[in-house]
Parts: sequence; structure tokens; C-alpha cells
Amino acid sequence: MLLDTILNCIGRCIAARLRQPSRGCKSFTSSDLAALRRVLQPGDVLLVDGNQRISSAIKYLTQSSWSHAALYVGDALGSLRGFGEQACLIEANLDEGVVAVPLSKYAGFNTRICRPVGLTSADRLKVIEFMISHLGCGYDTRHVIDLARYLLPTPPVPVRWRRRMIAFGSGDPTRTICSTLIAGAFECVRYPVLPRIERTPDHAQAPDDYSRREILHIRDHRLFVPRDFDVSPYFRIVKPTIENDFDYQQLRWASCEAAIPRRISGPRVNPRERAHVAVAHSH
Repeated sequence: MLLDTILNCIGRCIAARLRQPSRGCKSFTSSDLAALRRVLQPGDVLLVDGNQRISSAIKYLTQSSWSHAALYVGDALGSLRGFGEQACLIEANLDEGVVAVPLSKYAGFNTRICRPVGLTSADRLKVIEFMISHLGCGYDTRHVIDLARYLLPTPPVPVRWRRRMIAFGSGDPTRTICSTLIAGAFECVRYPVLPRIERTPDHAQAPDDYSRREILHIRDHRLFVPRDFDVSPYFRIVKPTIENDFDYQQLRWASCEAAIPRRISGPRVNPRERAHVAVAHSH
């Protein structure tokens, strides 16, 4: 239909704008790919501090540093390649849908490894198979309203609506975002991401309406966000630098003398006079 064609064209234009890098987004640590490869295990969730316009909106809405998530599947994809390299991550992107990409895609990005604790080998395989089975699923860019709401880096959205705004509103199971796809994979083996809060006689109700809504929201995998894997009590935070035989005594520091600022030369001032001068200058 002509209308579908027009909407799809507009959606692609909006998606292209959302994929543009945000100004001033820089990595505060250098990502060591070799260390990441040594530490990552199949089933690990890799959180990424993205640098796109949509990343800024997601970080604002979730009040978190993490805007994207991918699942590490190791060599489960065989010879499948992405960006000319061996693919070992499966993720859902706005423009490409669910794709397999290499670890090098996130070189230079701020990342965090979240590892499910005690996950059996059989369930880990099911989680990976779930992700592989969704390769090729995508997001329909005809839903331009779902895309347009992310054009502002800090959308004026009330706190109580922020989590629901993260999920794309099409409701089509073939269209998904990164964190909901991974949450669905763990849900298929009944592995929790966030605790399921139940009411007890001593605590019949949540403290307020917002808390009660949040309790309901986190039970639906379609409303999970990257931050939820970070704060989950069931995922261990793994830091490659520490896992690779970190020894602070082996660090090479710059000269201590160079790091200490030189004393300002000048006549010695009585402490009372110094305080008086400081007050005088403050006016």
C-alpha cells in the first residue's frame, strides 16, 4: 500500500537520525578486547554504554549508564561472520533487527559483563538456542510514532511512564529490542532477572503507587531494560581487569613529583591574615 511505503520511508529517515552519534559521548575507560575475550563465557550479558542519539534517550529514561545489551554465545554460531570477523554476540538493533556481531564492534566502548549464577549447561544451551532462533527478526520502521518519541535526548516524560516508553509499542513478537529479547531468553528457562516480589501478611502493600507499578512492570520481559541486568541480584558483575590476575603493585605510575603541584612562592602569611585575605577576595 502507498501509505505503508510512505510510513516505511519516514521511519527509515528517523531511524537513520537516531543512529547518529551523540555529541560529547566519550569512553572513560579503554576497552581491552583481549581481556574481554579471556573472561567472557557463553550466556554472559554484555552491557554497552552506547554513543547514538537513541542511546542518550534510553540512558535518560532508565537513569543508567547502559543503553544496550548483547548476549555472548561463544562459538555457537560456527562460521557465521559479522563485520568481516567471527560473530560471537547476538543483539537486537534498531536498524538491523536481531543480528550476530563480533566483539570488536564494541572496542572503545564502556562495557560491563553480567553473568548468570549457577545456570546449568543445559539451560545455558537453551538460552543460546533461543537467541539464535530469533536471528533475522526485525523492527518495522512503519511504526514511526514508536521511533519519533526518541528524537529528544531527554524526552519530557514523567517518571511513572519511563519504563513503558522503552518498549516499542508494536506488540509484534518478531520485532524486539535488545534487553527484552535477552530477558525472554532467560525467561524460557525460568532464570530470574529481577526478583519477583510477593505480598506477605506483614507487608500487604508496596510503599506507594509507583512501587506497585514497578513491581508489575518487572514481571513482564517485554519491559526489561539494560540496567535491570546490572542491578539484578542474580547476575554477577565480572570485570576483566580484576579477573586477569590483577596486581596493583605491578602498576606503573607517573612520577610522584610530577603529580604534586609546586608550592606557590611568596612571602609567608600569618594564618589569621590568610583567612582575612580569603574573605576579602570572596566579596
